Amino acid sequence: MIEIERKFLVTSHAYKDEAYKSTRIIQGFLNTHKKRTVRVRLKGNIGYITVKGQSSEDGLSRFEWEKEISKAEAKSLLNVCESGVIDKVRYEVKIKNHIFEIDEFFGDNEGLVIAEVELGSENETFETPYWLGKEVTGHIKYYNSQLSKQPYKTW
Repeated sequence: MIEIERKFLVTSHAYKDEAYKSTRIIQGFLNTHKKRTVRVRLKGNIGYITVKGQSSEDGLSRFEWEKEISKAEAKSLLNVCESGVIDKVRYEVKIKNHIFEIDEFFGDNEGLVIAEVELGSENETFETPYWLGKEVTGHIKYYNSQLSKQPYKTW
């Protein structure tokens, strides 16, 4: 499956008032190779393992495969991940036909807030909420796999 998404910095906390859902996410990486990343995530009480391929040149699309696993399995796998766990709360905001996922980071990435929107095609248009800032699609330093190695506090 190919994932197409765009990433943006967020300019205010107004999205919190618009969110219909928020979930704590703890995630680590079993592999952060340039051509593939393997992520383990505990999203609320549900575990996931995800494989992501290398991004396209513009950073808009890449292969993604995800499978739900038990909470216990996710916790066990998080114990063997590379160093640099990601801790964040994801807020979901619906704007017309799109859902924006806004991640507020904690720990070594505290202060960073990134919004993502998944698209059906690379040319799909969407309404931009007023709290959306600079686009950072394709900027590798904003990938969670990179934030686990070079956290925001070190920039």
